[in-house]
Amino acid sequence: MSTTHEGHAPSSISTEQDAAGIAAGHAKVAPGEIAVGVIIGRASEYFDFFVYGIASVLVFPKVFFPFKSQLDGMLWSFVIFSFAFIARPIGTTLFMAMQRRWGRGTKLTGALFLLGTATVGMAFVPGYAGLGSTSIVLLSIFRVLQGMALGGSWDGLPSLLALNAPRARRGWYAMLGQLGAPVGFMLASALFLFLHASLSSADFLDWGWRYPFFVAFAINVVALFARLRLVMTEEYTQLLEEGDLEPIPIIQMLRAQGYNIFIGAFAALASYALFHLVTVFPLSWIALRESQEIDSVLMVQIAGAVVGMLGTVASGLIADRIGRRTTLGLLAVLIAIFSLFAPTLLGGSAQAQDTFIIVGFALLGVSYGQAAGTVTANFERRFRYTGAALTTDIAWLLGAAFAPLIALGLSANFGLVYVSAYLLSGAACTILALRINRALEAVAR
Repeated sequence: MSTTHEGHAPSSISTEQDAAGIAAGHAKVAPGEIAVGVIIGRASEYFDFFVYGIASVLVFPKVFFPFKSQLDGMLWSFVIFSFAFIARPIGTTLFMAMQRRWGRGTKLTGALFLLGTATVGMAFVPGYAGLGSTSIVLLSIFRVLQGMALGGSWDGLPSLLALNAPRARRGWYAMLGQLGAPVGFMLASALFLFLHASLSSADFLDWGWRYPFFVAFAINVVALFARLRLVMTEEYTQLLEEGDLEPIPIIQMLRAQGYNIFIGAFAALASYALFHLVTVFPLSWIALRESQEIDSVLMVQIAGAVVGMLGTVASGLIADRIGRRTTLGLLAVLIAIFSLFAPTLLGGSAQAQDTFIIVGFALLGVSYGQAAGTVTANFERRFRYTGAALTTDIAWLLGAAFAPLIALGLSANFGLVYVSAYLLSGAACTILALRINRALEAVAR
């Protein structure tokens, strides 16, 4: 095994060549089969999170914060929204320890059961009118548990997929797991659209909004069995072990290659900053300004999710031609340019707002399609399982956790120019991190 990166870590090329050699001895294991498990798992997780995100705009301000103004109710809902991203690295740490003690199957079952239980638990929480401030506390607890469970649901399949992808198609296979995000958002938006359009406002706020949370539990059960079918088979277990895709103590990880975690997180920051600014934030801004009917916005966002899926697929083709990091850097530049038009579009007519959503989803699809694994390939093989999980956690925390809260709070009080500032900062971080990573590689050579 060659050692090049940062003096210790093997290069991504040698790492993936070693893994390809391992995979060759396992005829029953194919990248396409791994990809199916990744897509199913990610779609179910994102569905859970987007159900909460949409409810933070349409439901929670009125059900849990009726004593606040509409703006303040949304802001408080977004505060609780951020709790899951804060708790996610904690969940990763705890469930990694569980896996080392009791095994991968126990860890994954426990994490997904907790995720489904926390999500459906929100559906049973009475509103402020029934429990007072206790209802807010319960909602917050379930949100924290949801985040911990999502951190614990890391199964290593994205890393396994990256290591076993054909060299000429690494960009294509890297994007497959990312398809789960627009799929999950599309399903969550479609379900809320159906309920919001079919029920009276009173019924929707009383009991209709709870159904998506029940559906989330059912989807998690299906996803659990689909993923267990993969990760618990003998051939996958052997492939994970031979690829050194096993959890290691977090402290050891941080001491050995903590710099890769933060470089990887900042390299993906443009994508994660844009993520909630084209999904949750536009819905909150338009609902606050009452510039469009909610049902119309949800329909546009469903169309945007489809565009996002097409963009994600396109990212695989583009990255295989010009490289994954070049793709990520180029999209960061395009996101920076797009950010300059955000105030005009969001503050304009309904057509302008729709344009912001659709174009934003197109950029998000191409960028997010290559956001995972572009820099985490630098990890030494035995650190890659834990490193990839923590890199994703930190990227979500820094880029997306507070995006709706910051964007809505600043925009409502000081103007939409702050949406531009937020996106520009994410794009700048991505470009800087990619340059630092390239410089470190050049030194290592």
